[in-house]
Amino acid sequence: MTDSALDGVIKYRSQRVAGVFAVPAKWAQLNAARTALFDLGLIGITAQGVGYGNLSLRTQGDQFLITGSATGAIRQLDVNQYCLVESFSVPQNTVVCRGALDPSSESMTHGSIYQAKAQVRCVVHGHSRGLFDDLLRSRALHTPAEVPYGTPAMAQAVTRLVAGQTALPVIFVMAGHDEGVVAYGADIASATQLMVETFQKIHSHDQDRHHRR
Repeated sequence: MTDSALDGVIKYRSQRVAGVFAVPAKWAQLNAARTALFDLGLIGITAQGVGYGNLSLRTQGDQFLITGSATGAIRQLDVNQYCLVESFSVPQNTVVCRGALDPSSESMTHGSIYQAKAQVRCVVHGHSRGLFDDLLRSRALHTPAEVPYGTPAMAQAVTRLVAGQTALPVIFVMAGHDEGVVAYGADIASATQLMVETFQKIHSHDQDRHHRR
């Protein structure tokens, strides 16, 4: 995993108001899901100190609550370590937000998913070498390998991918974002469950292959 491919480097321009926001009723459920993803290693921090992985919850319209930047090392967050994205512009690569921290560097990707599909309520972005490689080998849904993370081009690629899917939940690979995998769904439970079950299935297969050697 290279630093340039990780979630810890912000590429968008942030206009942040350091104020409080209304805490969504399902914040505790979202935070518990994040902790579960952290415990599986899908959210975390590298040996170089670069964080990876994030998740978000639609609040109203295309606004969403998302984990703050540089929080990957923390197992259990408090509400002040989240940020409310109030608006964003893909062409201008700008995010307008409210909170004590800047939102995750993948905020534009999350926003693109919410904008493309009104039924989506939760987006989960995790990192796993095995999951990433296995999904690409099996020709799962993925964005083009030449499109880098955190760019308008990635947001546009994600918009096209999501617009082409009808059922929920969905999992796809960000092929230009090393180890990056995204799941989204109509609620927190379904998006998180798809990510976790897919990860565990791949992990189980890897263990079986190792034991058969």
